[in-house]
Amino acid sequence: MPHPDRLPGTPEFRIRLPKDDGEARGHLLTEFGGNGTHKFLLLEGSLVASEAWPGLGDHARRFRADLHASGGLVDVPADPDRPQAPARWTATRDIECNSSSAAAALVYGYDASGPESWRTTEGHPLADYLSTGWRAPRKAWLVRGSNVSGHNLVRQLWLQEAFVSLSGAHLPPLEETDPTKSTLRRFVEDGYEGAASYNQKRGLVDELHAFLTQMRVGDTVATIGDGRLHVGRITGEAVQTASPGGLSNLRRAVAWQSDSHAYEELPEEIQQKLSVQHDVVDLTGVLDALDGLTGHTDPTVGSNVGGQPVVERPAQRELSLPDITDALVAELLVHDRAWLVEMRELLLDERQLVLYGPPGTGKTYLAMKLAEYFGSGPEQVKIVQFHPSYAYEDFFEGFRPVEDPETREVAFRLTAGPLRELADLASREGNRHIPHFLIIDEINRANLAKVFGELYFLLEYRTRSVRLTYSGDDFALPPNLFVIGTMNTADRSIALVDAAMRRRFAFVELSPRTEPTSGLLARWLKREERDLEPARLLDALNARIDDADFAIGPSYLMKPGVYRDGGLERTWRTKILPLLEEHHYGEGLDVAARYGLDSLREQHP
Repeated sequence: MPHPDRLPGTPEFRIRLPKDDGEARGHLLTEFGGNGTHKFLLLEGSLVASEAWPGLGDHARRFRADLHASGGLVDVPADPDRPQAPARWTATRDIECNSSSAAAALVYGYDASGPESWRTTEGHPLADYLSTGWRAPRKAWLVRGSNVSGHNLVRQLWLQEAFVSLSGAHLPPLEETDPTKSTLRRFVEDGYEGAASYNQKRGLVDELHAFLTQMRVGDTVATIGDGRLHVGRITGEAVQTASPGGLSNLRRAVAWQSDSHAYEELPEEIQQKLSVQHDVVDLTGVLDALDGLTGHTDPTVGSNVGGQPVVERPAQRELSLPDITDALVAELLVHDRAWLVEMRELLLDERQLVLYGPPGTGKTYLAMKLAEYFGSGPEQVKIVQFHPSYAYEDFFEGFRPVEDPETREVAFRLTAGPLRELADLASREGNRHIPHFLIIDEINRANLAKVFGELYFLLEYRTRSVRLTYSGDDFALPPNLFVIGTMNTADRSIALVDAAMRRRFAFVELSPRTEPTSGLLARWLKREERDLEPARLLDALNARIDDADFAIGPSYLMKPGVYRDGGLERTWRTKILPLLEEHHYGEGLDVAARYGLDSLREQHP
């Protein structure tokens, strides 16, 4: 039987089994399997998990069973020193698999992605050694050229001679039209040894791969020069040519549009993407916005691509918040309609605001109602509550112990927190015109600098992006993500909030002494057709409290239990007086005599 040919230029790949219990080895073959990908050869001596998990496909399950029955896989003798070690098989010969994923399923005993599971000894995934597969019919790219070793190539060359370029002075002649990432990595490692750091070389590999392999004729390309955005269409394949100093020796022909656009006038979502600090950036996520900017019509819309009809994309819709209606004013019992109008304007202008005030003023209730109204439903609203031990890893993303549902193994995996989840939802195509709201209850109870981390910057600069601490992604807060915080001033005065937070949020007071909270209880009692005495007593109580931060809000007296027999006295004794006892702790004041119902009724019979 002839020995299968190994795919030229590819190394040996490995999979480490769970609990560091041995490894499997193999390599790619030149022959293609039934699914159109390269076959994979599992090498003799590789260790394989003997247990097949419930999620394993029927074909892979039969393949493993047949190999074990025929002697291609045999039991590994138990180790008396490790009685708890999982059972393993070992390959007695080389085993040809239909794909790298089929080989990974054979090794693990459950379905897995071969291109990501198989790794080189340096840790590079097998995916880097495969040619580019399917990609979107048309993509968009940013290529920077205004400062290439001190030269403004956009002004000096690109616009005049109709091309876009990358510097590749230390690369050898490229014989492949679509080189794989592994090929480019080898060229960069050899050509830039001593001339670039490991991080610079890694970034260069990604940029070269995008420019040479991912880009296609017909794609949109953009660049920034002299503070203006220039947009064009790629009209030629990548070519390698000589250039002075090697500044532009990798080129693609471009048909540039005659019009350009001032950077400060660009839509916010485009500015966010342009702020990513790489020489080549995938802008496909804002392709619709670029088309709207330039008036470009996608030639693939309504035609067939790859034998499949392309679905026409809906027109890009503008982000807006619903106008204030009479129904909302009536539901929230707001006396002054202008107050709600101001809330809408603040959210549109600032994107972040904090409702602050003493307890019982309805801060959280009002935040939820406004978010649901402006977001057109609770599906676009996420609520979190801060506390002293809350951290960045809880709020945005971090490594957390996660159990694999198939193997039951526990490993630390990068896990998204509520802000990342909501941001990803808000930035999804089709959602970008829909407002999404994050409500942070008790926002002043956490260490905000610790919780927000580098995201603090994004709260103030919504048109910029930052490199994330854990994932390394370039991230920007979507323009349709709004933040409403609530802050209890009885816990912490607003004067103690640090300047960084105050600069990033608009602060709106909810106080029993000011609109819209003033008179709210009386309006609610009238709507419920109840006696107005509780409203008069609350007003008298707050008139006696000398500190506005410790005033009592109306929500304590807007619950059904208050209006059962003895309910008002019970609520006053168990809810309101304890707050005031804490406020006057150590003063020797008779709280019940000063703030009790009997005393207040004597003053306002």
